[in-house]
Amino acid sequence: MFEKILIANRGEIALRIQRACREMGIKTVVVHSEADADAKYVKLADESVCIGPAPSSLSYLNIPAIISAAEVTDAQAIHPGYGFLSENADFSERVEKCGFVFIGPRAETIRLMGDKVSAKIAMRKAGVPCVPGVEGALPDNPAEIIKIARSIGYPVIIKASGGGGGRGMRVVHTEAALLGAVTMTKSEAQAAFNNPMVYMEKYLENPRHIEFQILADQHGNAVYLGERDCSMQRRNQKIIEEAPAPLLNTRLRNKIGERCAEACRKIGYRGAGTFEFLYENGEFFFIEMNTRVQVEHPVTEMITGIDIVRQQILIAAGEKLTFRQRDIQMRGHAIECRINAEHPYKFTPSPGRITSWHAPGGPGIRVDSHAYNNYYVPQHYDSMVGKVIAYGDNREQAMARMRTALSEMAVEGIETNIALHRELLLDAAFMGGGTSIHYLEERLAKRNKDK
Repeated sequence: MFEKILIANRGEIALRIQRACREMGIKTVVVHSEADADAKYVKLADESVCIGPAPSSLSYLNIPAIISAAEVTDAQAIHPGYGFLSENADFSERVEKCGFVFIGPRAETIRLMGDKVSAKIAMRKAGVPCVPGVEGALPDNPAEIIKIARSIGYPVIIKASGGGGGRGMRVVHTEAALLGAVTMTKSEAQAAFNNPMVYMEKYLENPRHIEFQILADQHGNAVYLGERDCSMQRRNQKIIEEAPAPLLNTRLRNKIGERCAEACRKIGYRGAGTFEFLYENGEFFFIEMNTRVQVEHPVTEMITGIDIVRQQILIAAGEKLTFRQRDIQMRGHAIECRINAEHPYKFTPSPGRITSWHAPGGPGIRVDSHAYNNYYVPQHYDSMVGKVIAYGDNREQAMARMRTALSEMAVEGIETNIALHRELLLDAAFMGGGTSIHYLEERLAKRNKDK
């Protein structure tokens, strides 16, 4: 087992990884920007290294600085968390070449799954159902592009092969708009991802977003830890996640979960990962795989009792999974609300000093947050300041506990989206379960119209 791990991230996930390490008796090194010098996890770390000024391009994305920090502190492994460099194959490769262990998949696996075209080809070969669409990148010939769109049927969606996080995609409803949309998406893809390649899929009108959590070791063992429903989104950014997904057939869950695990065995996957699907009319369609720990991993931990971050570390150290699929049991229900420093309805960021922070508690409540009284929320990074997770014997109890938790939570000095969460936990459609990925956008549009 590692004696010292460097955490190449910030915010609540840096604290989450640090806690797992401390529980395992592993020393931690935290790298941080100048803006995060007073962060809780920096103060709690065994060692900390400032790697640059506030902009992430000069700090958390600065590969040489992170490698140097690992060298001077004698760290043995680097945990990338989520975001930043967590799915950067070049970073993974550099870490390993410099003699450290990357706590995540191998570089070639990250490249395979990071390119949406190659990922879909690999998944089709593994028997994972994919959205109907073209096999590979779109050609340059306009006539061929039109022919492909006609064979799929409108509406279609043009996606950047190297995209992610809801960026680099455009929905096309008519043939007249097709070629212009392809050209614009290619241009955006080149600018955002340095990769102009795009592909085309059928656009599903009213799907849910359901994802499967997997763990795989380097000895050929892979398991799935059930699924999460992440359909409550705004502009492709998740707001609320829950596990298991409401109204999902157990037989279908097991079928898709096993295919995900089998796909991991076939591609030689190592570590934690998430298969993301669109789910519509009783069918699953693979869209992408995230080769890292997810923001919403706590809801899976709550219903399975498995510490996903701990498993990441054990797998990276070369250990075998100590459980098989038959050992994994899902009990109860868990819901997570992302608490962001932003206006609850305008969604404008609200950086600044937190003058009062009161986190909720009680049975079944977990709060993952790096925030505290007098903490200053920097303007340079993602606006999430914490996550509230509620667990119950069933979905109704989990929702009731979440309502209580949100009513107790008080944050002053900055604006947060707590008010929006309180509304959604009383929303009839959400309470019924099974809302689509478009539901929140439509609800917000109606709210603005009514005003």
